[in-house]
Amino acid sequence: MLEIALKGSKTYYAWILALLAIIGMGFLLYMWQLQYGLGITGLSRDVSWGFYIANFTYLVGVAAGGVMVVLPYYLHDYKAYGRITVLGEFLAIAALVVCLLLIFVDLGQPMRGLNVMLYPTPNSVLFWDAMVLNGYLLLNLIVGWNVMEAERNGIHYQKWLKPLIYLSIPFAVSIHTVTAFLYSGLPGRGFWLTAILAPRFLSSAFAAGPALLILLCLFIRNTTKFDPGKKQIQTLGITVAYAICINVFFFLCEIFVVFYSQMPEHMDHFIYLFFGLKGYNSMVPWMWSSMALMVIGIILTVNPATRKNEVTLAVACVVIIFGTWIDKALGMIAGGFVPNPLHEVHEYVPTLPEIGITIGVYAIGALVLTVLYKMAVGVKEEVRA
Repeated sequence: MLEIALKGSKTYYAWILALLAIIGMGFLLYMWQLQYGLGITGLSRDVSWGFYIANFTYLVGVAAGGVMVVLPYYLHDYKAYGRITVLGEFLAIAALVVCLLLIFVDLGQPMRGLNVMLYPTPNSVLFWDAMVLNGYLLLNLIVGWNVMEAERNGIHYQKWLKPLIYLSIPFAVSIHTVTAFLYSGLPGRGFWLTAILAPRFLSSAFAAGPALLILLCLFIRNTTKFDPGKKQIQTLGITVAYAICINVFFFLCEIFVVFYSQMPEHMDHFIYLFFGLKGYNSMVPWMWSSMALMVIGIILTVNPATRKNEVTLAVACVVIIFGTWIDKALGMIAGGFVPNPLHEVHEYVPTLPEIGITIGVYAIGALVLTVLYKMAVGVKEEVRA
């Protein structure tokens, strides 16, 4: 099936070349970081996780969101999702590739990544995070590829895939649950020290992942001969509507507990994010924008008239993606580290090289997604022809 990815229009090849150029730029910046060290980033003694881990956290959710098409199709026999299940699995693969690469660049010295395998420590949450991320990536590769190959040959996928499909469902939930435990297992960080963090992560994942899949389905419909289906897109829209409502509800629950109990070590983080603290307020416009975007997303997806209109649905998906990214990426990192346990404020701002490397990593994910979707759409066009 790889031969399908090698054929395309001039626009397709121009897109591939543009991605390769961005990847090259990111690689050069990474070589600079590798030589000079993480000193070229905005990280400091007080903020040890930054833009890399922020985007890693968000994209783990995008990868986990793929289960919202896998579970109904394979477990509940919702046949309509048969058209787009492989698209969800391939989106998860691309997101996981970006996640692993972001961890790779965040380590400073890439050889440190081997320590997880060479010196396994089952009592460490990081060890289990590495296991579930790589396990989920492998499961999606095996299942997605073999299901697509079977579809191309006009046969049912092999029976031995069924247990792997069922196994991938708890893996999808576990990748974001374990990632949340990396945060909430740090007792010195009051902002993260909450049992509701994992449910918040999952609810935002089940909103952002399907929202991105909707946008990709609409793009595929408008640029190829394959139609993912109106019913499929609308059902995903309902999933997004419920998930974003639950995500905002969980956030409000956290606000109530923190401020009703008047816990200073917890309150200061929210005060810093939404109102500023000790004269530092760089996150305030970002966080209020995030709340506004998510509320707009709720209005557009809960209202049947705007949800059924694919233009307004696309707008809703865009604002939900950006709103949850600000909340879960920027806000989660900044809110957890600022103020520090001594209630001192040392703000974090990502540097241009840091942003450039991250964009380069995203370009690799976009390249992987482009190739996988080119093959998936090509197979579906062949079958329907």
